[in-house]
Formats: sequence, C-alpha cells, structure tokens
Amino acid sequence: MAESTARWGILGTGGIARHFTKDLLLTGHTVTAVGSRAKESAERFAALFELSAAHPSYESLVADPSVDLVYVATPHPFHYPNARLALEAGKHVLVEKPFTLNAVQAQRLVSLAADRGLLVLEAMWTRWLPHMARLREIVAAGTIGEVRSMSADHTQRLPDDPGHRLNALELGGGALLDLGVYPVSFASELFGPPQSVQATATFKETGADAQVATMFRYPGGQIATTYSASVTQGPNVAVVLGSDGRIEVDSVWYTASGLRVYDGAGTLIEDVRPRVEGRGMQFQATEAERLISAGRIASDVLPPQETVAIMATLDAIREQIGLRYPGELYSGLWTRVVTPIPAAGTALTRPWRTAPVCTITGWAARTISPRTARRGTRSWPPTRASSRRSGPTGRSSPGPCASWRARPGSPSSSTSGPAFPR
Repeated sequence: MAESTARWGILGTGGIARHFTKDLLLTGHTVTAVGSRAKESAERFAALFELSAAHPSYESLVADPSVDLVYVATPHPFHYPNARLALEAGKHVLVEKPFTLNAVQAQRLVSLAADRGLLVLEAMWTRWLPHMARLREIVAAGTIGEVRSMSADHTQRLPDDPGHRLNALELGGGALLDLGVYPVSFASELFGPPQSVQATATFKETGADAQVATMFRYPGGQIATTYSASVTQGPNVAVVLGSDGRIEVDSVWYTASGLRVYDGAGTLIEDVRPRVEGRGMQFQATEAERLISAGRIASDVLPPQETVAIMATLDAIREQIGLRYPGELYSGLWTRVVTPIPAAGTALTRPWRTAPVCTITGWAARTISPRTARRGTRSWPPTRASSRRSGPTGRSSPGPCASWRARPGSPSSSTSGPAFPR
C-alpha cells in the first residue's frame, strides 16, 4: 500500500503493541512515537522499531504534536483512563479489546469522543480481516439464505501461574475479556444485541474465569453459542448456519484465515483463501485512517454504539457467572447490568456507587446491597436477597428494582437474561 500520512503513537509497550507496530511498519503506515510509564521500556521499543520519539509517560505521548492517532495497548483496566487521556489531548484513538471493563466506561469514552469530534474505535482487528469482510458480503447477498445461528470458540492453553496477567482479577484477566470478546463480538456482528443471555463458567483459584460458555437468543429467533477457555486448546473454528447453506470459518477463525461456503445440499460453492501480510493487524489501522481522512468519527463496520452494546453483553454474562473486577468497585464504575443491552444510538447512563443492584430470578427482580458484595471475588452477588428493602423509617419499602420485569415471553428461569424496564 502507499505510505500513510497519518502518524501513530503507541501507548504501551507489551506484546500486542509490538505485533501492531510491526504490521503497521510492514505495510507502509507511519509510526512516530511510543509512550511508556518507564523511560527504559519506551527507549527499547523505539529502538526496536526505529521510532523518532520515546516518551517516558503517557501524558508526554498524547501531547506530542507529531502524533495524530493513539493506539491504546495497556492492560484491560487501564483502557478507559488511557483512552480518555488521549481524547482529552485531542487525539483520535484506537483502543485494544476489550474496549473497557464495562459498558458504563465504554459509553463515557464514546460520548467524550463524540463531544470532541474525535474518532474512538475498538481494535477488534478480526472485523477487518479479508476473510471476514468476504463473510459479510456472502451473508448480505443471501447466499446461505436467512442466517439462523452461529457458533464459535476461542480456546487456548494459557499459563496457570497465579501471578500472570491472564489470571489476575485486578488486571481484568480471565477467559471472557481476553478470549470470549472475539466470539461475542462476532455474534453481535451477525445478529445485533441479544434478547436473552445464558451463561455458565468455571474459575481458577485466583478467581479469574477459566471457561465461559454462552447462549444468546435474538428477537428474530436466531441463536448464537460461544465457548471460551484459557485452560484447553480447542479447534478455534466458527460456523454460520443459514436456511439455504452454511459458512465454515477455518482455524484460527479470528486471525488471518479462510472460509468455505456450502449450499443447502452440502456442496462447496466458494473457498476463500486471501493472502495477508503479517498478522493482519494493519487493516483496522487502515480503517481508522480512512475514517479520519473522510472527516468521520464512526465506522460502519464497528460503530461506537455497537462497541457499547458488546460491553453490555459481556456485563450481562459476568452478572450471570458472578464475576466482578476490583477496579469496578474502587472506581465507582459498576454497571447496572439489568439495563437493556442497548440498540444502536442508545446511550447508557446511571453508573452507580452506592445504589443496590437488581438481579433477575425468573420473573422477579431482587435487590442486593453493595455492602454485602465481596470485593474482587466470583461470589458476587451473594445469595441473600430480598425483593423489598428497609426504608428510612425501618419499615419495608419497595426496592429500586420494583419497576423492572423480564421481557414478556421470556422463560421463567434464572437464566432468562437481563431484565427490561416497563
């Protein structure tokens, strides 16, 4: 490709930052600077990739006039403050997945970017890989008929070391946010926000989730299933089933791969094998640069509000499996996950610090005081709950969940998914 005129700054010096920078330089993009909390780390990174500037702080990086776009590649809990720092400095931002820890943080970033007229884009690089772009074309053309279901796994045998980032709750580690975000995002791409969510999980000794299985149901009757695990290596394939055929995405489906299309009789009708330079992380950068050049701050392939909706789906999964991260409690950014998963254009509001949380059991909403929540453990929420709570006078008064009910038609079970307001 022709050399880009947009200039990238890399915020963070870890493995994903190295992969991204390598792909950008391989394919003609311009990377001018890197920032780290440690001067030595920034200098090593800059020397490795022959960058012109090595900043000893993130503040210095985002203030660099030679940087147009900032790629945020820090651990999960820092995506929100680091992306906000860049936006407040007037920089466009590409944020590694998961976009934030929860939907409230995601909406705050999206709103801030919109207010500033800046691009904020989730770095779900799979969306822009050539074989996934072709998949969208095949689905849109009706080649496999009406899409009825999808299934995908993201499974790896990752380190069991309790000190490893992937096993540290305080760093957002675990199978769901590190791995599960990929198939959850794929399901969103095909069907939009789910009407109901069912999830189950197992956990490591550190409290991090080791395996997460989900099933989503959609208003049109479609069903999606995902499985993510950090304790076992699976096939890492995806299948999309339609009324008149199917698409099988090869292993490893979320990387630069290929796919096969079959008609209703099982006859192979297309075999897609695109050639990709490097890992393929440059395609998301190309999209960001294209949008900025066109004066746009939202992508049609992954709009900001879809990113918020994906985070809300992940919140709903975490609510069902009882997973909370310590940083959410300390920062006051817990999400009311019974808020409906938003459609495009819907803003999430009402972050809370002390208000109780509503959970759903069958058709009844229950109230749980945050005081009873155990910080940073998977035992949240506790089992003790009541549909009413004591008022100021000590008498029983309706809890804040009294106006919440499950969507009509939802099954009366504890796995009926997030509730919807009347």
